[in-house]
Order: sequence, then structure tokens, then C-alpha cells
Amino acid sequence: MPGRLLSIGECMVELSQAGEGLLRPGFAGDTFNTAWYARACLPADWNVDYLTALGDDPMSSEMLTFMENAGIGTDAIRRIPGKTPGLYLITLRNGERTFSYWRDTAAARRLADDADHLRRQIESADIVYFSGITLGILTPEANDTLLSELRRAKAAGKRVAFDPNVRPRLWADRDTMLKTISDGARAATLVLPSFDDETTHFGDRTVNDTIDRYHGLGVEGVVVKNGEHGATLSFGGATSYVPAVQAPEVVDTTSAGDSFNGGFLSRLVRGAAPEDAAEYGAAVASIVIRHHGALISPALLPS
Repeated sequence: MPGRLLSIGECMVELSQAGEGLLRPGFAGDTFNTAWYARACLPADWNVDYLTALGDDPMSSEMLTFMENAGIGTDAIRRIPGKTPGLYLITLRNGERTFSYWRDTAAARRLADDADHLRRQIESADIVYFSGITLGILTPEANDTLLSELRRAKAAGKRVAFDPNVRPRLWADRDTMLKTISDGARAATLVLPSFDDETTHFGDRTVNDTIDRYHGLGVEGVVVKNGEHGATLSFGGATSYVPAVQAPEVVDTTSAGDSFNGGFLSRLVRGAAPEDAAEYGAAVASIVIRHHGALISPALLPS
């Protein structure tokens, strides 16, 4: 059955290393990356739309064109006069990346300013996806608006997926960060955390601690990503494990978790068992980390 996946968050201008001291421009951002991979892995009768806010500058227009050329719907994107997108720079060493950001005045910070717009877009989606970064760029008032609409969707029986994606630099203090991310989980039916984030910031000692904590927040399904150690899933009271697909060479881990999420969701929304969806997500991620940048050609992905 065809459907609509709506991803909510921030797409930024990305500068990645291109060799010989040169930088390659592109567009990326955690929830946009997931939308990209979901679009690449879903059949044509599924719509994948992105909800954010952009400016009225030439770079915002180029970003919209990039999305449209990738088959990602842009009708949910609001344009804010006088604003611009955020920008980030990837620095790589031995396949691991660090980021430098310029995003304090980015248009995406106003993506939840229009509650009626949010509600219309969420109500027309079959599955909604957002992240801790989505929450981290918003004001407390805007977070209240977004989470209220997501709770409404969850109560109506809609599938809501959330990756906590903990990034401390986005938050004023640790307590606010942990509380807001926990509130994000309460608004979700499915959570896809990374275990290194959960143990570092929430103090979880084991993967089962992470699973139990999110179930305690009212989450129905939990998929804990643990890098090369695979993923542990908990659905319907049953726990299962899916191993990682080992890459022969790791070039850039920038979008490993985002691409796993996109591949996983592309299978889950079409009725695959969570374990089968996770196996496919792992296969997608193993290919993505062999290439530079957050987004790779859909032609490289597994069928």
C-alpha cells in the first residue's frame, strides 16, 4: 500500500573534504539524511516529504531544488524572508568525523512557528520522523508546539519515530537536554537510539537499560543501534538481535545512523518484520560508511 513519510528537522549546507585541501559543498542534516535514504529505498508510490523552514536566499532555493531532484517533497517547507540555512564543516581523521557549525540564526529554528501548518502536515502523513536535533534547535515554546502535535498524532494511532541523537552543544544545560529528549520519546511510538549516546548522557550501563527506560516512557518499539556491535530490538515484549554488516573499509561514518534509520523505516512501513527491517538498515549503513559525505548515490544502495 502506498503512503507518506514526513521527516521533520533541519537541512544544512554541508562542507566535506574533497582532498588536496579542497572542500565539497552539499546539503545534509540528520533528519534530511534519513529522508534521503528512505526515499532511495522506498518504491515510487510512497511519498517522502521534508518539513523545515528555509530562507529566501539563493542557497535556500538551491537546497529546495536539490530536494526536489532527489524526489523528496518540499510542499511542507516554509520560507522565512531574510533568513538563510545553517552551515557545517566536516573534518575527518581515520574515518571519524568532527563538526564545526554555523547555525544560530538558521531559518530552520522557526520550523514549528505555525502550529496549524504542523498539524496539517502531520495529520496527512502515515509515519512521522524527528530527532533530538530537531528539538535541540528549537526554542522551548516551539518544542511545546511540536511535541503537542506529535502527542496528538500518537494518541490518534499514527506511527511516530524518534532518534534521540543527543548533541549537548545544542542545549543550554544538561537537565533541559535530557528532559526534552525524554519528552520527545514520550511522543513517539518507535525510538531508534544510539547506545553510545545513551550510556554517555543517560548513564545506561547496558543495552537492556536503554530499552527498559524507553519502554518506561511509553514507547512501543525500541531499536538500539550499537555500531559494529549491531542492533538490539524490542517489540511486543520480545527482544532480538541483528548483527552489523561489516564494511571492508570505513571512509566516513557521518551518516551511519541516519542511513540505518532510513533503510529500516523503508522496510518497516511496508510491513516487514522489525528484524528484517534492521538487517536491511545495517546493509545500507555498511555501504554508506565506505564513501565520503552524508549522502551517497542511491545507485550504490542494496535492493
